[in-house]
Formats: sequence, structure tokens, C-alpha cells
Amino acid sequence: MSSLPKCPKCNSEYTYEDGDNFVCPECAHEWPKSAPDNVTEEKRIFKDAFGNVLNDGDSVTVIKDLKVKGSSLVVKVGTKVKNIRLVDGDHDIDCKIDGIGSMQLKTEFVKKS
Repeated sequence: MSSLPKCPKCNSEYTYEDGDNFVCPECAHEWPKSAPDNVTEEKRIFKDAFGNVLNDGDSVTVIKDLKVKGSSLVVKVGTKVKNIRLVDGDHDIDCKIDGIGSMQLKTEFVKKS
């Protein structure tokens, strides 16, 4: 019986040690040996320009004219954006705007509707 931990991803019991990591040969997942047991991942909280908490699927309104990089289009003040998706990165919101298409916006230029 092996004293190595099971894979946290696929629960395989065939893990092995590789340097400072454990490796699962079935799903190729690697994780450190010295990982703390109580690892809790903190979820980032996204807030609009007025401090309201945003969630996936919310509708927002643009509060400033925004030039679309690489084109002559402008997203006007008051444009309503439905069904936003929050992402990590330099722009926090993925969305589709009618007449423009897929875009990324920063939370500092929108307010929750």
C-alpha cells in the first residue's frame, strides 16, 4: 500500500514523487509536496465605479465615452451592456455590445443597472 496521497484532480492512487512535486500519471496533474492542507482560494470581488458589487450575468451601463482601440467607433455614455462575464486581467469585463461586437471593459467605467 502506497503512503503517497491520491491525485486531488482525478483521485488516482498511482501518484509518484518527482523532485519537490507529486505527479499523477493518469491526468498529468502536478502539485507541490509541501502544500498546506487548508488552502483556501480567495475570490476577487469586482466593483463598479460607485462601489456596487458586480457578478457574472449582470447588466451594466457605460458612464463615459470609450474609444474602441483600433477603430473609429465609440461606446457612448449610457450604453447598456447585458450579461457581462467577469475575468481576471487588465480589463475586468468580457461582453458583447450591439453594433460593436465582443469587447473588454474596465469596471471603473461602468455602473450596475
